[in-house]
Amino acid sequence: MGSFSWDLDEPGFGGFSGIELNAEGNRFTVLSDRSSLLWGRIERDGEGRITALLPEGKSRIRDSKGNLLTPGRIGDSEGLAIADDGAIWVSFEGLTRVARYATPDSQASVLPRTANFRALQKNSSLEALAMLPDGTLLTLPERSGALDRPFPVWRYRDGVWDEPFSIPRRGDWLAVGADIGPDGRFYLLERDFMGLLGFRSRVRRFDLSENGVTNEQVLLTSYPLQYDNLEGIAVWSDAGGIRLTMISDDNFNSLQRSQIVEYRIIE
Repeated sequence: MGSFSWDLDEPGFGGFSGIELNAEGNRFTVLSDRSSLLWGRIERDGEGRITALLPEGKSRIRDSKGNLLTPGRIGDSEGLAIADDGAIWVSFEGLTRVARYATPDSQASVLPRTANFRALQKNSSLEALAMLPDGTLLTLPERSGALDRPFPVWRYRDGVWDEPFSIPRRGDWLAVGADIGPDGRFYLLERDFMGLLGFRSRVRRFDLSENGVTNEQVLLTSYPLQYDNLEGIAVWSDAGGIRLTMISDDNFNSLQRSQIVEYRIIE
């Protein structure tokens, strides 16, 4: 569908690691990896392509005592999911955890940590977060620990974490974003950093059941340098079918860009 380069002359703009859109695709919430949220309205042309992102509010997220989080290990926010009641869920990569925020300015309600979180690699933990329609959370780490080791998926429901299934790892790709589509399938955004050749991105889709994932499909594999460092994904639908909206993390680097990339799935 196209790509849109986004820039605002505001302190702290950039570093986007998560994105959520409403069902109509005309409102957005984005999360940066420096503990900030930004939300607003999306303008589109007659073909449905983005022409503008118009912010309407921003907030720094907080810890469980109500103190503002600071960038670094404690404030390395990565995954984003928004519940039907408006609650905001965030996964963190530094100090591995998942937290709920009733509003953007609320203090964190941190979920209990499973012992498995403590064994994750430094700076490679909970990058991806997705929510099922019934409020069940699914999260997985950026790295699995070995090229031939699948990505473990942790599920939180009824106040308990479990590890019901894993996702096969294919090559050097790392998991950076996830969402549940309106079709009930699990969508996984992955990236591969190729040094001077920049980033490649891949999207895989899986049928999702109580017992795990099946019917693996590669929907998209980008070329090196085709897009920037895509890290967040939102899956939604319009009259033409399912849409993928992805956002890049510019790492607060002037040589990179905050970019929104959209695809339509044609079955």
